[in-house]
Amino acid sequence: MAKIIRSQRASTSSVRSAPKKKAAKAATPLSKRAARKPTTKVVKKTAKPKPWTAEEVYEAFDRFRKANPEPKGELEHLNPYTLLVAVVLSAQATDAGVNKATRALFAVADAPEKMLELGEDRVRDYIKTIGLYRNKARNVIALSEKLIAEFGGEVPRTRAEIESLPGAGRKTANVVLNMAFGEHTMAVDTHVFRVGNRTGLAPGKTPLEVELGLEKVIPTEFMLHAHHWLILHGRYTCLARGPRCDVCLINDLCRWPEKTV
Repeated sequence: MAKIIRSQRASTSSVRSAPKKKAAKAATPLSKRAARKPTTKVVKKTAKPKPWTAEEVYEAFDRFRKANPEPKGELEHLNPYTLLVAVVLSAQATDAGVNKATRALFAVADAPEKMLELGEDRVRDYIKTIGLYRNKARNVIALSEKLIAEFGGEVPRTRAEIESLPGAGRKTANVVLNMAFGEHTMAVDTHVFRVGNRTGLAPGKTPLEVELGLEKVIPTEFMLHAHHWLILHGRYTCLARGPRCDVCLINDLCRWPEKTV
């Protein structure tokens, strides 16, 4: 019986010790327990800029027109075909770099038939100073072959047909349609994309959104030269780094909150 009694006491002792452990856990300071909880970061939402009014858009492009009535693209070309080739070559390259390479190229090959006679290897030699020149030389030969086979050697006059050519996308088509055929198209490159978003004139997450936004707000009388004005503005004034707000023609209309004036 003595053994049984000692066993019961041991059991009772273990049972009584359990609450002490729970009490010890409960006694953990509140500050330590609070520190274990994950904190949530509060993100402040920036207010969307007020959209431009029709009067403000007109005023902006009227200023561009007065400052530069006949803006020109900076890619050198001789005809619609060489313009097409130049624009294809300009992807991820500067206009100045393309011009340096194409002056000699276009002197010997200003038509698709002449480009095919030249051949891919020699085309590659002419444009080797341009980025991605191997792939671009291949595209120039391929698009020349397609122009001859499907379009009688002429540059087509619809966006879909131009986009079907090797190396040509929507921007290429818009540039060619505008500069070669006088269509009211909006070519959105990195400069136009930046200006459209930064100024609040036509904000968009993609080049297509910016293109459609600009076409919606720009009056018809400005559309022929609109993309040139915006490209030049982005290239020489509304720079990616260190924008020159002090000499900007439209700084009083611009919605950018970080303007330096």
